[in-house]
Amino acid sequence: MKRILVTGGAGYIGSILVPQLLAAGYEVTVLDNFLWKQNSLTDVCHYEGFRIVRGDCRDEATLKPLVARADAIIPLAALVGAPLCKLDKLAAQSTNSDAVRLIVKLASKEQAVIMPTTNSGYGVGEKGKFCTEETPLNPISLYGTSKCEAEAAVLSHPNGLSFRLATVFGVAPRMRVDLLVNDFVYRAVNDRAVVIFEGHFKRNYIHIRDVAKAFLHALKNFDAMKGKPYNVGLEEANLSKLELCAKIREHIPGFVFLEAPIGEDPDKRDYIVSNARILSTGYTTDWNLDRGIVELIKGYTIIKNSIYSNV
Repeated sequence: MKRILVTGGAGYIGSILVPQLLAAGYEVTVLDNFLWKQNSLTDVCHYEGFRIVRGDCRDEATLKPLVARADAIIPLAALVGAPLCKLDKLAAQSTNSDAVRLIVKLASKEQAVIMPTTNSGYGVGEKGKFCTEETPLNPISLYGTSKCEAEAAVLSHPNGLSFRLATVFGVAPRMRVDLLVNDFVYRAVNDRAVVIFEGHFKRNYIHIRDVAKAFLHALKNFDAMKGKPYNVGLEEANLSKLELCAKIREHIPGFVFLEAPIGEDPDKRDYIVSNARILSTGYTTDWNLDRGIVELIKGYTIIKNSIYSNV
């Protein structure tokens, strides 16, 4: 596989993944509507193998010729996160689910489709029991539901593969400060305090550069990996919000975090995840939480406003 189409390639994950694909020798076409007015791919315009198309991934006339010339399609384009999807339900459904189903319809059986979904599809897990790829999906938000629908479409394709990503963290050219680790470190750096709702809720985490590494790993090992979903997260990072804050305080000693006695988190996800399946393929992670927190502290010395958020 040499030619890769990435929809939404100028977004948070794409702004890390696309440069790595180009550096590895792939020809990359990005389709993006630049919703956030970002300039996150300007540093790769010098690559002869890079092509950029400004357009909408939901438009079949735009998408069809781009799919036709690709060996593999990576549909990153999405409205990401429960709060953003709640703000525009129609766009969430049409982008997160319908557009991916369109890709699957347009792709030949020889073309690979590798998509990221979210392990928020597990919803609320059984206490003390790890969610594996065999665990029944139980999405509790439109975001989770729409991504589960897209995953089902991709896995019905003869050459489909999906990554159920843990909560992503880390610095990227198209930054997101509203993701949980990124948000808490931002607050620790700038406010020195955070109030937590339902601090016992647990979830898994993964650094953005390890997400990009997973895609590169899948491209190199596609025949052995295709046809399955894979959880992608840090084995050592199934942490509650309170445990996450304690980890951040190791790096920012003045950080104060309090759990609110009343109120609730609108994001009800609470689960722990096993990443054994992808680890069994030879994939390894490079970034633990400590390394990512140090990176974020440096990043927030540069970033001092909230335009880098999805809501």
